[in-house]
Amino acid sequence: MKPWIINASPLILLGKINRLELLGALPPSLSIPRAVSLEILAGPDSDPAKIWTQNQGIPSIVPDSDIPPEIQAWDLGAGETAVISLGVLRRNSICILDDLAARNCAEVFQIPVIGTLGILLKAKSAGLIPELKPEMDRLVAVGSMLSGRIIQEALCLAGESS
Repeated sequence: MKPWIINASPLILLGKINRLELLGALPPSLSIPRAVSLEILAGPDSDPAKIWTQNQGIPSIVPDSDIPPEIQAWDLGAGETAVISLGVLRRNSICILDDLAARNCAEVFQIPVIGTLGILLKAKSAGLIPELKPEMDRLVAVGSMLSGRIIQEALCLAGESS
């Protein structure tokens, strides 16, 4: 499996559903650009992603890379921009992004992308979670914007469709 470069929203969502431990079990290595860590650390002290970042996540924080003008022109958030810029430099990595505009940008630059749901699919495949559906239900309950079509496709991929 390729190393991961993760954005703030997957960290926050995994924290809200108590699944941050998957980040220690799935990727061979994890990078959190400094801009992403600053977004996380600006959150409330009770935020599980902030607590995780301050404890287990610190070794994963890497300096932001220079932002190519072609990526800057997409006018994404600081975290998304940092993730994609690092992805351009580390071509053997997978960017973990949920934001559609950021995913589209990464696609233009031919950077592999998965999102929070992709992490859960990989966890199911690796036997780290028994079922995908309850995890997806929890994601939706905490604010993830998963469409009915995406949910059905994910359940099919996980072998849980009826």
